[in-house]
Amino acid sequence: MTDLYPLPSDLKAVDDLPRLVIDTREQTPFHFRRLAAELGTLYTGDYSIAGLEERFAIERKSVSDLVSCCKGANRERFQRELHRLRGYDFARLLIVGTRRELAAGEYRSAITPQAVLATVAAIEARYCPVVFAGGEPAAAALVESWAAWFWREWQPARRRRHSTQKKSMATV
Repeated sequence: MTDLYPLPSDLKAVDDLPRLVIDTREQTPFHFRRLAAELGTLYTGDYSIAGLEERFAIERKSVSDLVSCCKGANRERFQRELHRLRGYDFARLLIVGTRRELAAGEYRSAITPQAVLATVAAIEARYCPVVFAGGEPAAAALVESWAAWFWREWQPARRRRHSTQKKSMATV
């Protein structure tokens, strides 16, 4: 599964790799195989990168969690969470399950699949991309891959080189 979601090849040493932060409120955290992780209190999201907690956030939901967030008081709380994600450089809503499960109504709720799928489309238009991962191993591998690639791009030397490139492009 991890081959589908690679880490940058230039981050070879353990010291080069980011350290994940798992929110202390996360009830069933992913088991990460390639990156180290620690517990911490995150302002928003369930997973982040140590030192980049205000730039990188992933909110995790199961299909049943997502469905329950589509109605009532849960919807309002969920929308506040999504609104906070808008301020992050990298934000994702990661669904552990498939779009097919939603479309087929494979969950326990009276809410229609069309209503849930419309909510997913609205989330993507208003807040952040929504990504479906078929199961927990794939979801954990995605978090690791996203974190490593984001970490790689946010290293101080890369930031300086990137800003120099932007300045030279602006003078063209």
